Amino acid sequence: MTTDTQQLTVSRLESFIDAMIDMGQTGQIFGEHGIGKTATFFSHLARAHPGTSLVYVPAANLTPDDLLVNAPVRDPHTGELVLRQLVMSQLKPGTPFVLLIDDSLQAGDTIQSQLMQIACNWTLGEHDLRALGCVGVFLTDNESLSETSSRRGDLALLDRMVTMRITANDTSWRRHLAAKYGPWDLRPVFSLWASLSPALRELLSPRTLDHVLANAKEGFPLRWGLPLVDGDRLRLAEPGQDGKPGQNRTREILDRIAEAVGAANPSTIPDPVRQVVRAALRNRWTVLLQGPPGCGKTELVRETVRAGLGREPLYFSLPVTNVEDLCAPIPSADGTLDNLLAAHFTGPEPKAIVWDEYNRPKDKAAFAKLMEITQEWSLAGRRIENLRAQIAVQNPPYHLGRKLLVSRNNIAQATRFTASLEVAPEDIPANEWLLARYGADAETVLEWWKHDIDDDGRAWITKRTLERLIKLHRRGLPLEMGTVYLGDGEYAPVPLTALLDRLKGREVTGLRELARDADAWEARLRRAAERSGEGGNDSDVVHQILANAELSQLKKHREVVARLVALLPAKLRATYLVGASEKQQRFWTEVFMGMRRR
Repeated sequence: MTTDTQQLTVSRLESFIDAMIDMGQTGQIFGEHGIGKTATFFSHLARAHPGTSLVYVPAANLTPDDLLVNAPVRDPHTGELVLRQLVMSQLKPGTPFVLLIDDSLQAGDTIQSQLMQIACNWTLGEHDLRALGCVGVFLTDNESLSETSSRRGDLALLDRMVTMRITANDTSWRRHLAAKYGPWDLRPVFSLWASLSPALRELLSPRTLDHVLANAKEGFPLRWGLPLVDGDRLRLAEPGQDGKPGQNRTREILDRIAEAVGAANPSTIPDPVRQVVRAALRNRWTVLLQGPPGCGKTELVRETVRAGLGREPLYFSLPVTNVEDLCAPIPSADGTLDNLLAAHFTGPEPKAIVWDEYNRPKDKAAFAKLMEITQEWSLAGRRIENLRAQIAVQNPPYHLGRKLLVSRNNIAQATRFTASLEVAPEDIPANEWLLARYGADAETVLEWWKHDIDDDGRAWITKRTLERLIKLHRRGLPLEMGTVYLGDGEYAPVPLTALLDRLKGREVTGLRELARDADAWEARLRRAAERSGEGGNDSDVVHQILANAELSQLKKHREVVARLVALLPAKLRATYLVGASEKQQRFWTEVFMGMRRR
């Protein structure tokens, strides 16, 4: 069957939905994450069953009182208060409806009992779903134990359902992607995807492929469409015979996708955080920003949203966010169980949500609610009006060799984001903010940060730490207290002597100063070399400055560096290649080769 024919025919899942509705049977559907199971229900029912509503219930974030609760109500005949069972208001839409229970295996034990009654009898408590207008009941999930909490093994329940296992070829995802990216001919992309092995197709699921194409359309690096699973970027690599990932084909596959649609695949872009947040507001994206603590991620996100939206974003810090901060079920006047949304989510004004410390949720229930919002843009089944973007901000699991107290995620959760960025401190333009706020003090501290400490030191001294150092200096307090405290009297391993010298106006020597007085320093090094093959104090000073300099600084003063390094002891020169990046090694190799030609 050709791709064109596939796009015109009804998918296997769509045919199954129609058959179950006609037969009045409960349908159970198992399939991998991200292949379009839920999306097929939304699109197919709207097209093939007009006038029939889809009641979407994400089981992963249900609590026992969400579906059914006992509450006192006034009996209309006797006027007395009586105890009645109230069902969630979505189950009384006033029109024929299909009930879709998504992620059904991820619900807790109490919810599983309620789902059993629904699946077996199409009833819930004292309520007959058919009488409420239900014309179909479906349960969907992925059977993988890495993504679910249980398996459904009760024969009494399994005997009441018709079960189908599907793959990506059984949904209409190609047709929807072709319509979504209309100007592009996606047939070469579909052919490329079909040519991949089953393991690679599972990693590059249709949902993830959609995200890759969305980033390509914006001119972003295509790898941003690949999810961050437990802090690491998903690699498109087939497992070897030992079960470990084999050859990493990520760059090759993404380059081929970019070539197929005529898009660029840059390694990076300038000002990435602002650019992706602006794209999220334009395109109604959910994005994830992961970066080390203290680099200014959250403030830059809030500032960018404020500028693009014209108002403050809705801000939630997950370590202190309860389920009740988002929504809570309450009895309503019509005898149903309604969900009351937090006031922030109501109203017609444009909204954007910042989920800060996304991987540090206070509890599982609150995090489960986020799964619905980030995937379906709804809360307790109710659409959040005029929600324009969602930005989740989190720390990586490890930083500076230390484990951070963040929670794990699985690939189904990770693929909820259209773009997932790994943010480095240099991606956050916090320097200008520090200069604007603290003036000359900030300039002095930034000069120290840039020129007097090495890469490891800069990793320990975040922009947040720089601000503390400035404040402590202004109050005349010891600067060491502003660095990260590691316990047992130990602070971050970063020497502050050069900073104290700069703040006190003492003469400080850096690469700029060496270049400014290159002839004098060359003479000093020659004298040191004449005295001893081991060098001297001047040799150590120059060596330390060169070892701490950034590659851009070395390139800027390349001629001076070449002159001075030739006069250093060989044992010091050799250290520049140890543990250096590929680009740094290339620079020093070229310098050393130039020395031999002289």
